[in-house]
Amino acid sequence: MNAFTNILVAYDGSEHSQKALDLAIKIAQCSNGKLKVLFAFDKVPTIFGDDETEHFIERAMTKGREKLTEATAHVHDAGIEFKTDIVEGPAAEAILRVAEADGCDLIVMGSRGLGMMQGLLLGSVSYRVLHHAQIPVLIVR
Repeated sequence: MNAFTNILVAYDGSEHSQKALDLAIKIAQCSNGKLKVLFAFDKVPTIFGDDETEHFIERAMTKGREKLTEATAHVHDAGIEFKTDIVEGPAAEAILRVAEADGCDLIVMGSRGLGMMQGLLLGSVSYRVLHHAQIPVLIVR
């Protein structure tokens, strides 16, 4: 079996996503791989009008930049190659879309995040990614 060398990690700043990031870093270090740290936010409804929609998007982008700044400091200290990205969702579809577009060979994510629907046993986002991904998915608790 080949080592995972192009790893996508979904990060939202939650405890579970931090654990996922830590594990993804270890996997990348062991396999001489690289990381893509992704912050995905839910699609903003356009029913509020252009000005309000832009305000919601800018707020989500600001939150994403803050969370990725936290992650960047952590990954940078690990000494591995990485990139970050912020995408508009729905989160599960965004994660799957980025993984496919970037040719990732592993998705690492927390079992629950900071989203509105955290789920009872397994977060709804991680559940959807797990069941629709064409590559291995590692869910971290």
